[in-house]
Amino acid sequence: MNGLHGVAGCLLAAVLVAGPALAEEAVAYRETQLGLYVTASEAYALMQDNDRAILIDVRDPVEIKFTGFATPTDIHVPWMLADRDHFNAGAKTWPMIKNTDFEAQVRAELKALEVAENDPIIVMCRSGSTRSAPSADVITKMGFRQVYSVTDGFEGSKLEEGASKGVRAVNGWRNSGLPWSYEVDPDVVWYPAE
Repeated sequence: MNGLHGVAGCLLAAVLVAGPALAEEAVAYRETQLGLYVTASEAYALMQDNDRAILIDVRDPVEIKFTGFATPTDIHVPWMLADRDHFNAGAKTWPMIKNTDFEAQVRAELKALEVAENDPIIVMCRSGSTRSAPSADVITKMGFRQVYSVTDGFEGSKLEEGASKGVRAVNGWRNSGLPWSYEVDPDVVWYPAE
């Protein structure tokens, strides 16, 4: 199984580097080392039941600007960032590149919040596929034992039919009636490493 994860991880990395259009078409990568998953609604319930639970948003700041932010987010550190210096004319978008400071930034934020090894850590991306699971694995390697990936992410799944077919309007944090806003808490928002 570990060999399969390695191949899947390499394939996923290649797809992500090629650009977000290809990443959206990739088979959802949802498996994590710990195998801990929650829906957005379950994540919120866990946070209500356990005041030690931490919510980490791993989306690019541009996504958050235009789609919103879960108000109880404790940490925001992007897993991937849009490469604003290189437009991909073929894909008609900017490629996504790995945030090379991800691990160090998350580690520093977890330390500042005094998160313990057994505290629940919930990781959320846009749709619960290509970023929350590998982010959860990095956090697991740091020694944390309860790291969950949100399977439906912030925006949820796409509508499969109707005039708005393809719009992310099914489940997810934003579509489940959970607290969110377009205003981002300045104490939580991500800042690039200096």
